[in-house]
Amino acid sequence: MKKGFIFSVAAVALSSASLHAGSFQLNLQGLRQTAMGGSGVAFPWDVSTIFYNPGGLARISGIQAYAGVFGVSPTIRYVPDNSGATYAETKRHLSTPFAVYAGGTLSKDSRWALGLGIYTPFGSSANWGDDWTGRFITQSISLQSIFFQPTVSYRVNDMISLGAGFVYGTGSMHIEKALPVQDVNGNEGQAVLDGRANGVGFNAGVHIKASNNLQFGVSYRSGVRMKVNGGDATFNVPAALATNFPRTSFDATLPLPGILTLGVAAKVAPRLTLQGDLVWAGWKSYDSLKFDFYQNTASLADSREPRLYKNTLAVRIGGHYEISKSVAVMLGGAYDPTPSDARYVSPDAVDANRFSLSAGVSYAVIDKLSIMAAVNYTTTAGRSVKYDPANFAGTYQIKSLVPAIGITYKF
Repeated sequence: MKKGFIFSVAAVALSSASLHAGSFQLNLQGLRQTAMGGSGVAFPWDVSTIFYNPGGLARISGIQAYAGVFGVSPTIRYVPDNSGATYAETKRHLSTPFAVYAGGTLSKDSRWALGLGIYTPFGSSANWGDDWTGRFITQSISLQSIFFQPTVSYRVNDMISLGAGFVYGTGSMHIEKALPVQDVNGNEGQAVLDGRANGVGFNAGVHIKASNNLQFGVSYRSGVRMKVNGGDATFNVPAALATNFPRTSFDATLPLPGILTLGVAAKVAPRLTLQGDLVWAGWKSYDSLKFDFYQNTASLADSREPRLYKNTLAVRIGGHYEISKSVAVMLGGAYDPTPSDARYVSPDAVDANRFSLSAGVSYAVIDKLSIMAAVNYTTTAGRSVKYDPANFAGTYQIKSLVPAIGITYKF
């Protein structure tokens, strides 16, 4: 057995913490914003501004509540460089990221606003099957996360409002991979990793209302170091190899990047608002991933896995058109470049430049209650990459259709 072979299991598990919108970044925290290409920093459409720009919360009149859920079921196709091998696809599995917000101004004329956001910034699953060609790198992975963000916002004057929120994130992971060892019946071994991660950060923003027809926004979501302490590593191997693969624990840290977003929104006609965001992600800080196993053997060593990510700049645009007082439609699109290095892309951390189109509709059932629906389609061109630690190469393509539904209520 190659020394240190097993530690790559943990590397894959953590580095694939999310498979959407620029590696770990999952841009599904608001229905209207999702329908408009993920843009939403400059215009506080509803209380979901707690995530997109906390500075906009002081612009919300009264108290609002919001809830939305998204259905994520991406398909990833792998075509090996060896023309004689067959292609593989992940099995379909539905993940349901969600977002819940509540908050608004403390009173009718108050400059202060308070709120709470609970949302899932990353979380998905991928199942390649037990016997595909890359099973010694990964078979399946499942990840879940929830972030909590209490927020305060202050309206300085009619033009400027500020906001900030503390962020606490918690999550879990489960990953399985085959091991290149066999028992007397020819069954391959398997490694299973389970763990929980947590981290802290903040979200801050400034909202500028230059006029009734022109608004600007700036937000910064800090990096969050998601730490796994005491994760559980178990191995199903022949008894003769049990001492090389002991059940043990591990620690590791995944640095999620800081995100800086600049946005503008303009009401170009009485019923039409256009908006756009530029999103800078500080992925360069993610140059490697370190692991500390509590018990080491010749086959299970502490390690440092190279990643060599780079910073990215994404573009998101959208439009909102009011058909009537109760019905509005939204359209949008986005381009999210990948931060990943083509030499270190594994089947559990597949990423490529992403192109998205989206649409949505909102309907005010009554003055206080609105129902929203949206759909997002994301695809990538085929990307030829290699995972150097396992000498595993091929071309990947990602496709994802995400429907969503949500409601808002004004108290």
